[in-house]
Amino acid sequence: MPGRVRDIRAKTILNRVRQPDPWYGLSYSMNLYRGCQHRCIYCDSRSNCYGIDAFDTEILVKSNAVELLRDELSTKRIRGTIGTGSMNDPYMPLETQVRLTGRALEVIREFRFPVHILTKSSLVTRDRELLRDISETGARVSFTITAADDELASVIEPGAPSPTARFSAMAELAQAGVTTGVMIMPVLPFIEDTWENIETILRRAAESGAGTALPWFGVTLRDRQREYFYRRLDEHFEGLSGRYSRAFGDNYFCESPGAGDLSEKFSHLCNELGLSTRIEPFEKQPPEQMQLFDTEWNGKE
Repeated sequence: MPGRVRDIRAKTILNRVRQPDPWYGLSYSMNLYRGCQHRCIYCDSRSNCYGIDAFDTEILVKSNAVELLRDELSTKRIRGTIGTGSMNDPYMPLETQVRLTGRALEVIREFRFPVHILTKSSLVTRDRELLRDISETGARVSFTITAADDELASVIEPGAPSPTARFSAMAELAQAGVTTGVMIMPVLPFIEDTWENIETILRRAAESGAGTALPWFGVTLRDRQREYFYRRLDEHFEGLSGRYSRAFGDNYFCESPGAGDLSEKFSHLCNELGLSTRIEPFEKQPPEQMQLFDTEWNGKE
């Protein structure tokens, strides 16, 4: 785990998402931390464009995030879905002590905004009561699971809970009435892009109460992220970094050679299992209208 944790103060905490959001149904995104403890070997957040130089060795905690969230939500007239988990995992191990995500959810519940959490962590079940309350407005938790096999996942995502633990958390939340789903992305070419792997994930997700399944049969690679990924491949998969270089060169989008076949099989099995392959945004509520008088006028002065 990273040896250093440091508090910082953020200027803002909610970012407007360009509409419509075709992937996650979001209106706003929120990142409470910078850096991540899960150390997934493929993470795009290592890329130079994000400016996070110590992504794996230092976690920055936005210590004023909850106060900012309260201030910003008080000015929002339309209740759009708030998403968290795009740049780091909101339930990384540090969340156990800091409880920044849990406190943010309390504010979101208070202001009655919907939320969509993206995570690889079973720690999210700690907040199942909060999420169940928020479900009255709209709460969804999507678990990223890219490998059905726990041993393979421990290499690909060495700091994250096992897929078995994630499926168990998915089932627990679904039983509590929280909408859940699975994100099968990225699917690493030549490692995870077998139909056996994808089928197993889908069937286990359906058994665990998932309602949605979103795939991408490939991985994005650029600059510093690619260099890190290739070093990890050299450690665990002999000769595979060379195969990536030959197949993809400097391409940013590195799609599995079997993506077309996988996509077709994926769609058929999702139909069979009753899994939606699209996330519809929670219905936005109109702004609350202020009443002119505290009590109803009864025609008398």
